[in-house]
Amino acid sequence: MNIAHTIFGVFGNATALFLFLAPSITFKRIIKNKSTEQFSGIPYPMTLLNCLLSAWYGLPFVSKDNTLVSTINGTGALIETVYVLIFLFYAPKKEKAKIFGVFTAVLTVFATVALVSLFALHGNARKLFCGIAATVFSIIMYASPLSIMRLVIKTKSVEYMPFFLSLFVFLCGTSWFIYGLIGRDPFVAIPNGFGCALGTLQLILYVIYCGNKGEKSAEKDDKSLEMKGEEKKQNVVNGKQQEQQV
Repeated sequence: MNIAHTIFGVFGNATALFLFLAPSITFKRIIKNKSTEQFSGIPYPMTLLNCLLSAWYGLPFVSKDNTLVSTINGTGALIETVYVLIFLFYAPKKEKAKIFGVFTAVLTVFATVALVSLFALHGNARKLFCGIAATVFSIIMYASPLSIMRLVIKTKSVEYMPFFLSLFVFLCGTSWFIYGLIGRDPFVAIPNGFGCALGTLQLILYVIYCGNKGEKSAEKDDKSLEMKGEEKKQNVVNGKQQEQQV
């Protein structure tokens, strides 16, 4: 059982790393266009909070045999911090204020949990407190793309829901869900079971709408065709006028 626990922990580390790196494609686009467009910035600070709390929960003085949980989430916290800073740099003023507020709240919540667990709680009470906090915010992290899923259904386009991000949400959630079941750790199994289910829903939406351009793209195409048609008509009129002058 310990071998299986370690195997799924290592696989969970690998899939989680890919999950953390998957948005790099989105951020390349943001940096290139110098705009966050319609991409949501909420998932990144929420993922940061999840990483910080999970890394804290995995430390030996909080819970035993969860070193793999701590290492990958510590790495994820660094990556997500970079994403948040880039998003803040390129976001419009209103969105920037919103994300900065969420980012500040994230750091405040983590500092509070860490200090309370370190100085006020000990033993099983510390594990229970940190585990509940990590579980709650892990579920919130997995739920944060729901706004993007709503946008996908509304626009009938997956343009703003990257495939690889959805895929690794599913793989990461599944691997850590099994890891938690083998280790009999509900604080790992419960939130990642939710992540597995949500990742499945995202992939289903991708299959349904991946072939669609979406309403906005279709409107742009229609406008482009209309403009080309008008240009052709104008060229014909100009040509006739020139013939009459000759």
